Amino acid sequence: MKRDSFILKASEYSFSRPPLNILKGMVSAYLAYPIAEKMEKRNVTSKFKELNRHYKLSFSERESLIQQNLFDTLSFVQVNVPYYRDLFKDISFSPNLIKKDIAYLNDVPLLTKDIIREQGDRLLSRPLKEIRHHVCKTGGSTGSSCFIYYDQASADYSSAITLFSRDSIGNSKSKSELHFACRFLGEEQPDWPNREDFKCFAMNRSNIFFSSLDEAGLEEIIRTLRNRRPHLVHAHPSTIYSLACYIEGKYKSMCLFDVFESSGELLEDYMREKIQKVLCCRVINRYGLAELGVMAYQFEGRSDMFVYDSEGYPESFEHSDGRRELVFTGFRNRLMPLIRYKTGDLASVEKRLDGFYLTNVTGRIHDVVRLRGKEFPTHHIQDVLDHRVGGIQEFQIDTRSDKPILRLALELSANRDEVQAKVEHYWPNAFNIKFVEHDDFVRVGHRSKFRHVVDR
Repeated sequence: MKRDSFILKASEYSFSRPPLNILKGMVSAYLAYPIAEKMEKRNVTSKFKELNRHYKLSFSERESLIQQNLFDTLSFVQVNVPYYRDLFKDISFSPNLIKKDIAYLNDVPLLTKDIIREQGDRLLSRPLKEIRHHVCKTGGSTGSSCFIYYDQASADYSSAITLFSRDSIGNSKSKSELHFACRFLGEEQPDWPNREDFKCFAMNRSNIFFSSLDEAGLEEIIRTLRNRRPHLVHAHPSTIYSLACYIEGKYKSMCLFDVFESSGELLEDYMREKIQKVLCCRVINRYGLAELGVMAYQFEGRSDMFVYDSEGYPESFEHSDGRRELVFTGFRNRLMPLIRYKTGDLASVEKRLDGFYLTNVTGRIHDVVRLRGKEFPTHHIQDVLDHRVGGIQEFQIDTRSDKPILRLALELSANRDEVQAKVEHYWPNAFNIKFVEHDDFVRVGHRSKFRHVVDR
């Protein structure tokens, strides 16, 4: 059945309103989800229950578990990961020190994206061909991109912590979600139904595909939200802020969903205020990254982001100029464990009576760039470059000339002619393309920060 058919659209409308939305949510949560979990050979539900048990413990009880998890993780990498086996030997580090005092973790050098790219397979505990795994490319907003490999258990924990987070703010699996996703030029969604449709039904989730944030694109988003009436919307804050500004200017306000869950970039206070006011919704902030998954959340509606100590150990590394950079040691991923990983994001870690919290979070800036009269968010451009063009390590758009310059740093295996042809397919005559090395990217500001868009 075609996705624009009257029957499908009428069904979508009907099942987004009482009482059918309640029925759909219950069937999704208690019938479709267990079936999908079994079909996909996933084990998320048991991990969701494990997380519930963990956070019923007091922080003093959890602190002993944190110390044990650190010891177990460090002991594992010392035996199984070539990079850490050699590193610990070179610095004469023993994981047993952690049993005496967690502060001994400071003896382990910090891990960076450059080290990950340089070491490659030496950061893996097993060859990829021997294990079911999932690959994730980092966003590049805080440094050059790299690839992270998850084993199945860590992928399941990542899904479980997302469910657990949303459940804590009242968005159980029986309540509908909508996820903003990239629309690729010239591609149409397959006919209904398909495997992705069943997956979305099991998650009680739907996707909204968009590319530009011009008037036509924003009106399409509004129509979709009105039709589906999701309880929770998951998107980049810059996208929803653009929507809120547009609605405020044309309609004053609209109540299109109950909860906005921010992800992928910094949620500024002015964005939060505008979104709450114009869209009449709760705004929930979270901190997640491709390297580790969701690590902090406004758990149970807290005012600050609560760090998930079940997933990893947080640190705040102080630079010589006083800046504090967020560092994490992950507990879940045994295929590619990350020890004292520098995230590139600036934040302070505060230890309070009930756990760790993130404060003063900065970084992860995304931009909007105008191409041939249309505005495109950089995370949309990055999605196209990653998933449809391919072979690109990093990109930068310089808008200081009449025709924007697209600088591309390629993987060694990439073909320049193929990359250029694909870019031209998705954005005809929109860029002057330059193939560069990482040192050729323009750095901005007095701290020489990398930005995807250079406009001054």
